[in-house]
Amino acid sequence: MALSSNSKFHIAMFPWLAIGHMTPLLHLANELAKRGHTITYFLPKKAQLQLQHLNLYPNLITFHTLTIPHVDGLPPGTETASDIPIHLCTFLTEASDLTQDQVELAFIAKKPNFVIHDNVHWMPQFVKQFGIKSICYHAVSAATVAIAFVPGLNLPKDRPITKEDLSQPPPGYPSSKVVLLEHESPALMMISQPMGKNITFYERLIKAKKESDAIAMRTCQEFEGKLCEYIATQYQKPVFLTGPVLPGEDMKTPLEDRWANWLGGFNPGSVVFCAFGSQFILEKDQFQELVLGFELAGLPFLIALKPPTGCATIEEALPEGFEERVKGRGVVYGGWVKQPLILKHPSVGCFVSHCGFGSMWESLMSDCQIVLVPLLWDQILNTRQLAEELETAVEVEREKNGWFSKESLCKAIKSVMDADSEVGMKVKNNHTKWKEILGKPEFLNGYVDRFVQNLHDLDGAKQD
Repeated sequence: MALSSNSKFHIAMFPWLAIGHMTPLLHLANELAKRGHTITYFLPKKAQLQLQHLNLYPNLITFHTLTIPHVDGLPPGTETASDIPIHLCTFLTEASDLTQDQVELAFIAKKPNFVIHDNVHWMPQFVKQFGIKSICYHAVSAATVAIAFVPGLNLPKDRPITKEDLSQPPPGYPSSKVVLLEHESPALMMISQPMGKNITFYERLIKAKKESDAIAMRTCQEFEGKLCEYIATQYQKPVFLTGPVLPGEDMKTPLEDRWANWLGGFNPGSVVFCAFGSQFILEKDQFQELVLGFELAGLPFLIALKPPTGCATIEEALPEGFEERVKGRGVVYGGWVKQPLILKHPSVGCFVSHCGFGSMWESLMSDCQIVLVPLLWDQILNTRQLAEELETAVEVEREKNGWFSKESLCKAIKSVMDADSEVGMKVKNNHTKWKEILGKPEFLNGYVDRFVQNLHDLDGAKQD
């Protein structure tokens, strides 16, 4: 029986086991709990310990611990994508798929109204036996979904996918700016790679959306409206928009003293901060080119990256003499930092990012100038959104092999940080306009309220 429009839902959430996917879904859980809905959030123990401080409504949001089984090819103890290099994610996905028995017991006991899942291809059919409706949720941009995960691609069934199959956007794709360049399109070949047992990345995401009752996107009409409409047309499914679902103002965790004190020693807006997310690991040569670019720019900087390939520590990867040359104005740190809090520090004036979707929204909500070094194809599309479509950022020029030089990185940083730069003024003014739009409480609240109404409408729809 459908619930009344003022009833409260019990919603299960099953994210992809990467911090950049778990975190925005938890932010959405907070927004739903704030409105009185109950959440059962599935995640492994290691992630629970890492994310529990973000649970603002522990009386309504329950973490349900998953035991991630071992599968051949997955390093022992792996629970999240942060534990492994990207090429091993297929094995983590396979392990995640083997938690069905755990999920079934929880569904029988808790009887949720909906499950919001992050492209779990088996979930839509699995939950029908319990009378639960499924919503396929995307923590990535609509551009990423629209250019690579729509049936309109018409990928071949009788032969392997080639570069030529992916060299052009799918029919009807609505943007001429948010695209991959010809030398970048081969990066899309990864969608033909295995992602779990006996299924490709492409097949997995297509099936997850086709068989769900609805699709949900972490974006807004003003930002990616045409792309969301295109996805809805391709799938003949309702597409619900949640807005960016950013951390709430009631997020009270402080910045660690170590970084607060260090940043406090510099003038307002003078420090360049760099982070590339929790997964990506640079090659040593490109890592060294990156840090040398920061040295060349001559500004104070804080870089938070994982040690590059083949290096156990950040220190052993640094160029010879680098630490002595930048002592007092630059730090390269190999651990995890609270990125949103660093971006809010008054001394930080520029953010050099890989433009993962979460970092993209955080950059837009900050007062920092934005310099983008996309590493993967979805990040390239996000970068085109900011640099070409919105003109709120600068993209670092790269060679056709995807690498960048210290000179090109330095040039990009200086183009937004030099006081008399026309480029810097242009992107700053555009950025300010978007921050004002996104920063209005009624803007974000309105999207979540409409999402809740979408759930009521879906709940009231006749069951198949």
